[in-house]
Amino acid sequence: MARQFTGGRLVIASHNPGKVKEIGELLAPYGADVVSAGTLGLPEPEETETTFIGNARLKALAAATASGLPALADDSGLVVTALDGAPGIYSARWAGPNKDFDMAMARVIDLLRPADDHSAQFVCALALAWPDGHCESFEGRVDGEIISEKRGKHGFGYDPIFLPKGADLTFGEMEPAAKHAVSHRAIAFEQLVAACFAQR
Repeated sequence: MARQFTGGRLVIASHNPGKVKEIGELLAPYGADVVSAGTLGLPEPEETETTFIGNARLKALAAATASGLPALADDSGLVVTALDGAPGIYSARWAGPNKDFDMAMARVIDLLRPADDHSAQFVCALALAWPDGHCESFEGRVDGEIISEKRGKHGFGYDPIFLPKGADLTFGEMEPAAKHAVSHRAIAFEQLVAACFAQR
């Protein structure tokens, strides 16, 4: 049986305000007093693992150890079939030091030729770690395709160029509540919540 989060402060091991806000909204019903690693001044560990789960665990354990509090980390990214899985675990790095996702999206579109397979996945790994080194991890995936022009102003990252399978709207066009219902992060969260959280 997975270890339970029993309430109180929970560090979100991220310096990305969009990601912290989205995770905070998803955790609101579970008695978590969410604070970001950025707010606590925790350093961002170097992501040296080769998988989403590996990097999520690394970040969660680093934040839990440094803060003395339970910590939740997310490692997520866009996996494009025709680009051999790129940008993958390097999705944030493609945006450069200034987190310029317009540039990153343009790079993805530029690398995809019209005849290429435009299928892609958004992947989200979540890891919940405690200061004693215990860690639980989960992964969610959403299939879709890359479109050739950005659509929508919602979300963050690569959302405006990702059209989920069977949908008419990109993640960037969906209202936050609609995206939360179907996203890779939501799927991973369902697993996390079922295993580690009790509704208040």
